[in-house]
Amino acid sequence: MNYIEVENLCKSFTVRRKREKGHLFREKTTVQALDHVSFSVRQGELVGYIGPNGAGKSTTVKILSGILTPSSGSVHVGGRVPWTDRKAHAQHIGVVFGQRSQLWWDVPILDSYLLLRDIYRLEENAWKTRLDELTEKLKLGELLRTPLRQLSLGQRMRAELCGSLLHRPELLFLDEPTIGLDAVSKLSLRDFLREENRDHRTTILLTTHDMEDVAALCSRVMVLGHGKLLFDGGLTDLLSRYDRERVIEVSYERETVLSGLPNRCTVTQTGSRYRVVYDPENVSTAWLLEYLQGAGSIRELTAQGQNIDQLIAQMYREMDL
Repeated sequence: MNYIEVENLCKSFTVRRKREKGHLFREKTTVQALDHVSFSVRQGELVGYIGPNGAGKSTTVKILSGILTPSSGSVHVGGRVPWTDRKAHAQHIGVVFGQRSQLWWDVPILDSYLLLRDIYRLEENAWKTRLDELTEKLKLGELLRTPLRQLSLGQRMRAELCGSLLHRPELLFLDEPTIGLDAVSKLSLRDFLREENRDHRTTILLTTHDMEDVAALCSRVMVLGHGKLLFDGGLTDLLSRYDRERVIEVSYERETVLSGLPNRCTVTQTGSRYRVVYDPENVSTAWLLEYLQGAGSIRELTAQGQNIDQLIAQMYREMDL
């Protein structure tokens, strides 16, 4: 069952440029933020929505959450039109922006949760049960009476997630949720999101530049560029299009000459250590490993592909984004 239905979504903005010297008025230009974007998301899916800055990701989220009205096209979220049914829509969605806060800065976070209880008109026992569940999973018990401004970045993000999920939303928008977090906080946050998605079938739309988040959480990704949807499918399928290089690093017990490698391999040498870059479609990995083993006594050998950030950067270049 599709929870989100988007068809031919368009959004344009009128932008006034800085008035040039000698001109009486500022020049107006029209920017097409979204250009006939169509997609659907099933109930309970966890989808990555990626693209470079200015691609239209935030504009999409603002339309889906009811903040913006599109120029044309249709959107239904849980059967509702977000910008016309805003009050009813807000009861079913949660939003977490990595650099913005919905909690009050100078008061204990518990006071913010009490206010959210009243805003969403939650029944006391249901609110308390949900709060206990979230504070345990997010390890917020000792922080409930601490003002938001005194929390670390990782603690604030956990507090924001708790606030967004208190009313048990069916849909959660996450915009750069791990920005600035340390490795431990990122791993903890990813584990929590997987559990929330699995246990409550919460539909999650994740927009981020952190491809490690996407790889860890999302089996499906949508790529947006120049306001157009350029790809919608499995992350593995997307990366396989651009994962054309492998790297083998090998260290020998003594300096060794690798003179028999084909020209299609790129070799750099530092003393007795070699770095070999090759395309597995042109050079057999099995042949290359056999050759390297026969070239001398190996001290250490590692094989790896390109990291995910390199692949996405390459994809953006080839898509001219």
